[in-house]
Amino acid sequence: MVTRPDRSEYADFYANYIARVPDGDVIAFLSTQPGAYRKLLSPLSEDAASGRPQPGKWNVKEIIGHLCDAERVQSYRALRFARGDQTELQGFEQDDYVREAHSSTRSLADLLEEFQQIRNATVALFKSLPPEAWQRSGVANGSPVTVRAMAYIVAGHTQHHYELLKARFSAPSQSDASS
Repeated sequence: MVTRPDRSEYADFYANYIARVPDGDVIAFLSTQPGAYRKLLSPLSEDAASGRPQPGKWNVKEIIGHLCDAERVQSYRALRFARGDQTELQGFEQDDYVREAHSSTRSLADLLEEFQQIRNATVALFKSLPPEAWQRSGVANGSPVTVRAMAYIVAGHTQHHYELLKARFSAPSQSDASS
């Protein structure tokens, strides 16, 4: 089982994500996350999934598209570092990616299916790694990070957005609060 990364294995920016990953098998947790998203979001109408909570904020479809893109980037980094590649990898501007993805034009079901397929590939990658690969590291977005930390970053980033969406869609509406 892959253990939680040491604080020296990732940049401060990722601490909040890694803290969101429960103790236990990170690969098993990664495997459960798409189902949790599907359960939370499948009841939404296309209009609800396309609606913005506030001007300038991402809608549900854009969030799922963002998760897909971010996971592709993070798993690519993990692959490169696991294979011993020491080439420094640049960051990416998430708002540019969200804008260019045009996720709002797609169905929520399609986006959730894409997320599931990307996660399947990520889990397969992590399951395939030999023990020594987990401690390998590289520099991404200007900061050193281990492969082990990358698995936790993927899981924690997904959990961060899940918690935000769960709070948004589990909160009682004004009419519920007044009854």
